Amino acid sequence: MKTKTINYTPETLPRLTKARRARLKDLAARPDSDIDLSDIPEMSDAQWRNATRGHFYRPRKLQITARVDADVLDWLKAQGKGYQSRLNAILRREMLTAAKSAK
Repeated sequence: MKTKTINYTPETLPRLTKARRARLKDLAARPDSDIDLSDIPEMSDAQWRNATRGHFYRPRKLQITARVDADVLDWLKAQGKGYQSRLNAILRREMLTAAKSAK
């Protein structure tokens, strides 16, 4: 069976009906004690102490046009496949170094 994927943007989202808006208002007014956490227990402070932010973060990639010296590009390409990823890694390292020294 073929399924159709539907994508929404903030501009194309269907409007909320009066009934849906009322339901959301009722849910927002409920106290936290009414929330059933049996299948998703709250995390303890000890668990949060070991948490890391952005562990699965993956920055968005943008396609750009940039002028790079020919010898620099040759050097990147000579190291094998993935020269664009290496270029990005070099730029990211410099960005993080500059951000550290600015603090």
